[in-house]
Amino acid sequence: MARRRGTAVHGDGNGWVVCAQGHRHWGRYGAAGLLLRRRLEDATEVLMQHRAPWTANGDTWGLPGGARDSHESARETALREAAEEAGVAPESVRVLDELHDDHGGWHYVTVVAEARGRIRIVANEESLDLRWVAEAEIEQLALHPGFARTWPLLRDRGRA
Repeated sequence: MARRRGTAVHGDGNGWVVCAQGHRHWGRYGAAGLLLRRRLEDATEVLMQHRAPWTANGDTWGLPGGARDSHESARETALREAAEEAGVAPESVRVLDELHDDHGGWHYVTVVAEARGRIRIVANEESLDLRWVAEAEIEQLALHPGFARTWPLLRDRGRA
């Protein structure tokens, strides 16, 4: 989790890198995020984060996530970031799958999970908003470019 305006930055993974494709990414050891679904009677919703303007690709919608520390697995990173940014307790989710997006020396891993019952969400300073969004409505949001690219691949991941 990065902190703004001179506050401490925790974790050794925070920092910018350039991948083999020439793109600039946040996360010295890659990054990970949590695609968390909850099933309702008539729809399935995904927890979406409206990113604060000062964050990487700010003012877009994506998943709670961030830089991976050197000692963490992608799953550990995604669960930690979801707890920090959205208040999601790790024990309140069941991990189902992962999608690895390789940028040539830099990876973003989306950890796909489902909610175990009701989850209370609480935004931190990296979020303008957190919202459960019906899957059919996700593409109507101004999406984070990386999430927009992988959403078609994620749509059916982790389904029984």
